[in-house]
Amino acid sequence: MDSPAHDSPWWRRTTVYQIYPRSFFDANGDGIGDLRGVLAKLDHLAELGVETLWLCPFYKSPQADHGYDIADYYGVAPEYGNMDDVRRLVDAAHARGMRVVADMVLNHTSIEHPWFRESRSSRSSPKRDFYIWRRGKKPRGAAPPNNWRSLVGPRGWHHDPATDEWYWASFLPFQPDLNYRNPAVEAAMLDVVRHWLGFGFDGLRLDIFHALFKDESFQDNPFSPRPLPSEDDPDGFFQSFRRTLHHPDTIAFARRLRAAVDAIEGAPRFLVGEVFGSPGELRRYCEGGDGLHMVFLFKAMRTPFRAGAFRALIEELERHFPPPLLPTWVFGNHDKPRRGVRVGHHPEREKLLAALQLTARGVPFIYYGEEIGMRDLELPLAGAQDPVAKMYRFVPEAAARSLGRRGILLNRDACRTPMQWSSAPNAGFSPPGVEPWLPVHPFADRVNVEAQARDRGSILELYRRLLRLRADHPALHDGALTLHPDDAHPPDVLGYRRTHAGERIDVLLHFGEGARRVTLPSDEPRVLFSSYPGSGELRGKEAILRPYEALVTQSG
Repeated sequence: MDSPAHDSPWWRRTTVYQIYPRSFFDANGDGIGDLRGVLAKLDHLAELGVETLWLCPFYKSPQADHGYDIADYYGVAPEYGNMDDVRRLVDAAHARGMRVVADMVLNHTSIEHPWFRESRSSRSSPKRDFYIWRRGKKPRGAAPPNNWRSLVGPRGWHHDPATDEWYWASFLPFQPDLNYRNPAVEAAMLDVVRHWLGFGFDGLRLDIFHALFKDESFQDNPFSPRPLPSEDDPDGFFQSFRRTLHHPDTIAFARRLRAAVDAIEGAPRFLVGEVFGSPGELRRYCEGGDGLHMVFLFKAMRTPFRAGAFRALIEELERHFPPPLLPTWVFGNHDKPRRGVRVGHHPEREKLLAALQLTARGVPFIYYGEEIGMRDLELPLAGAQDPVAKMYRFVPEAAARSLGRRGILLNRDACRTPMQWSSAPNAGFSPPGVEPWLPVHPFADRVNVEAQARDRGSILELYRRLLRLRADHPALHDGALTLHPDDAHPPDVLGYRRTHAGERIDVLLHFGEGARRVTLPSDEPRVLFSSYPGSGELRGKEAILRPYEALVTQSG
């Protein structure tokens, strides 16, 4: 699928679209999205212009965490389909020139996985050391082995009465962590990786990768004054996760994983890790060219909507991820509030952030529904399907909504509602008369694919134009980035140049409400793109930027 004209691997140039299969399209009418539903909507994705599809977990699972609790890495959850459906989907995507990435949960399994069932059956079980078991402290082991907290707040140790020991779970109690200090575990999981990449997947998204290895001395984690974690600092709940995250042995494993992936025949595959921390910390997973290909950089999710703030972010990412390293651009996913929450659901602001995401240097990750400006649906903690929400159902709803505005979703159901395809019943996600697994947003009658496909000024049309522009111009998908001088534009305008093999493209992003006159840094510029319908306004080297306008020009 690579063109001979390209001199860099495909994953460096791609755009990724995240699909939450349960919420994408219900092809069999049971209220749950499925793999045949994704297959049915491939033409929408091809027309949109995305190049790589990331599928959230479809493996056999009790669905206690909706697929992130895997009971069989080699099976398919029956509510999503079967192995033939996976084959048809991968082949159909490839036939359309798209790649497909599988979500892989290496850190933990379901409590229902046969390995864990065997592991907990006896202290002398052959699979006992597949997981992390410890004797408790205090008389009769009544207290956890140490003070380690899970990533969601409560303690991560869980007592098992049958063997009177405690097992460790970095996330939720029904997701026990695998013990990567057991070579048999590493070998088994590398076999899983080889299986799916050999099957035909083009890469893997690695769930909470930074939690794989823990301190083998099991010392307590130090105190932290931070009450809550953030995208660039995982410490929280008044604990520093020094002993449980970012262990040097995890970095070493990233290199062994990369070597295993590189040894698979065929086109290059890529690995992207879900990790939380500062860009400087996260760089360690990629530097040297023999670790992960890239990691998620979530800081854009909470960057204030100001030109200066995004300029500072670009400077930080370029400093810590200079070429050949690659930043990633993420404004939403299945765990976080949707992008619109942070910009007041203002369509022109959302368009501006989309323009930044698709023109800055790096790999963009688009969450399903962002292309139409889907909103979170405020759902009460009581009655939630999300297991995190069930854990925190005692929190007052007003406090939960306040946390959501700060980027912390206690009820992740909010950002996982059914994709809005049309103004038909159930937004076209499920047939009329079928109750979808989550409620459809009430704005679906006007925020949907069908309606926006007819609107030249819609967010959907902007994505289509931007993705075509990015694909057509190597400077945008494969070029260097240089920020315009800090004093070159008004304070509410961010400018940068993308260059590649003599091509020069300038991007201007206006974060203000009024019109702005700016001077372009090149002679004879011509407009390639404006976030407004039609072309932008140029007078020689001067541009008149409208409120929240993104303008892309080419020199020479």
